[in-house]
Amino acid sequence: MKIRIKGNSIRYRLTKSEVEIFCKTGRFEETTDFGNTIFTYVLEAKEGIHTLDAQFQNNTITLFLEKKASKNWFETSQIGFHHSIQKANGATIQLLIEKDFVCMDETVEDQSDNYPNPKMGN
Repeated sequence: MKIRIKGNSIRYRLTKSEVEIFCKTGRFEETTDFGNTIFTYVLEAKEGIHTLDAQFQNNTITLFLEKKASKNWFETSQIGFHHSIQKANGATIQLLIEKDFVCMDETVEDQSDNYPNPKMGN
């Protein structure tokens, strides 16, 4: 799972196997070990919500997706989920969770588990 943060925008991109694990278990997480602390980012299915939500606690960003929506995401053509939320302090946060497509430009990262890019010809 990749994370991209820019200002008040957070985006997670998941490969095919990561989406499958998330849909089966209701949770997927990655960590980055800085030596003196570990940063964790999590996608978690949650009951009782109707839109994406987010929290940051104990060096962990958790994005929450409605449990019902998370059940069959792997089997659908739906690319992802997007929502803007306004937090209690007035800040607006843009949240995006999406399937990770093969890049159209050259990259050195392994993309063998990425979804086929619909913009690329067969």
